[in-house]
Amino acid sequence: MLLLAASTAGGQTVPLPRIETNGAVKQLFAGGKPFLMLAGELHNSSASSIEYMRPIWDKLAAMHLNTVIGSVSWELIEPVEGRFDFSLVDAQITNARRRNTKLVLIWFATWKNAGSSYVPRWVKADRKRFPPMVLKVRAGRSMSSYLATYMEQQGTVALSSLGEETLEADARAFRALMRHIKEVDPQHTVLMMQVENEAGSLGDSRDRSWLAEAAWAKPAPAGLMNYLMKNRAGLLPEMREVWGRNGYKTSGTWAEVFGNDAWADEVFMAYQVGRFIGKVAQAGKAELDLPMYANAWLGPQPGQDLPGKYPSGGPVARMMDVYRAAAPSVDFIAPDIYVADFKGTCALFTRSGNPLFIPEARDQAGNLFWAVGRHAAMGWSPFGVEDLNVDGQVAQAYKILSEMLPQLAEWQAAGKVSALLTAEGETPQPVSLGGYKITLAKGRMQTGGAEAKGLGAELAGNVALGSRAMPDDLRPFALVVNTAPDEFLFIGANGDPSFAVDSPGLSRVAIAARDEGRYEKGRWVPGRRLNGDEVYQPALPGGKIAVLKVQLVRSE
Repeated sequence: MLLLAASTAGGQTVPLPRIETNGAVKQLFAGGKPFLMLAGELHNSSASSIEYMRPIWDKLAAMHLNTVIGSVSWELIEPVEGRFDFSLVDAQITNARRRNTKLVLIWFATWKNAGSSYVPRWVKADRKRFPPMVLKVRAGRSMSSYLATYMEQQGTVALSSLGEETLEADARAFRALMRHIKEVDPQHTVLMMQVENEAGSLGDSRDRSWLAEAAWAKPAPAGLMNYLMKNRAGLLPEMREVWGRNGYKTSGTWAEVFGNDAWADEVFMAYQVGRFIGKVAQAGKAELDLPMYANAWLGPQPGQDLPGKYPSGGPVARMMDVYRAAAPSVDFIAPDIYVADFKGTCALFTRSGNPLFIPEARDQAGNLFWAVGRHAAMGWSPFGVEDLNVDGQVAQAYKILSEMLPQLAEWQAAGKVSALLTAEGETPQPVSLGGYKITLAKGRMQTGGAEAKGLGAELAGNVALGSRAMPDDLRPFALVVNTAPDEFLFIGANGDPSFAVDSPGLSRVAIAARDEGRYEKGRWVPGRRLNGDEVYQPALPGGKIAVLKVQLVRSE
């Protein structure tokens, strides 16, 4: 008892995790220091069983994760209204802490993938008290129509964001959860909370319940209009376009201000859903003020070009302004990225100061390095992480990065980090760093058969639901760090870097030295000096992730 009390008292001095600007970037701070999440998200049901998770915890540690994205489902912590069971939460915190691993917890409650399958039985049983959305699902063979119809058959249609008792019950449960985490986790093993999951209306562009119809007929809320007027010059172009179609009106009904089509419906739904998520986050922060975010099922995207084909009202990039107005307690918006255009998606979600965190993605290591290097992402997380190989590229990358995290955070803050990634069909594009233009091209000795196989799986999105493991990423990719004048560190695979002068002075550049190596506890340990026959091999070989330090020399 005395030891527990002493441990708890000491833990109370640990500062809360927070997100703040550090030099050139925004970073997550844990224990008062920048913290890059080398993360992985569990399958949705894994954390619902302590026994099921027993062998998984050690596998995650062997993959060198420093952060696990787990889950807390409303139905399991409050099976009877007002009576809470946090044993599954405690098990995740205890097992993560034993392995010196952090947690991000997903609050599976009113919404999960635009449905309400995680609400307790007592909520599902009382549709009058907890009204569902009413959706006019168009018949068809699209994924949105299929899922919406399936949820209707299963009785898991999303609850309406206008149901005040639903909001009160959800917020009350989340507040109890955060109160419990505060009591049992003074060390702040839990870094952040995801509030709900991929919320919105799927199959229709907006809720058409009587609650929603009444709200649609009322004036657009003053809070939203005031935000738009105050921030008009800095609004995202998608928001300016929707608002501007009717002449930037400052008052009126939703239809009068924004129009009467799917894009206007999306603004309406984003405000209503955002308000709901914001109120839940606010209730939790009243107990424990951890960073909190909302995650997005992407849209528009190929095959899902209109709201309703992707969850309308979800925190997609085009609706970030609405979420800022409706949910100021939400710290940032996070994309779940399964589309081929990873680069473009990252760019959309880093606009107007939104820090980047990717809680769900395919296990393509090149995307990890792009997010961290080009956008100073706070973390990146493949979904279904327990499926991955402990010797695979993600584990290789995490092992390398885990030995150099303090230095990497410093380099990011100093603006010395970037990334290179060449997708299929792209011409290698240079990055300017440290006075040079640096390009990464496919290794001269690489063959095309395995590469074509890997890229085909990536572009087709051919990932089975039973396992999320993908083939090795065989695109040329690298994290690039300007470690000293005329010196660069590369971490990546499948390519050769080349250099051109991008600053005044001597105009010719040559490679003076190429060294293999690794970091151990932040210290550079050199390996072979690559010369002679090895010059003709790819500097970053195919498949396996390597670490390379290159020194340059300039001449007339």
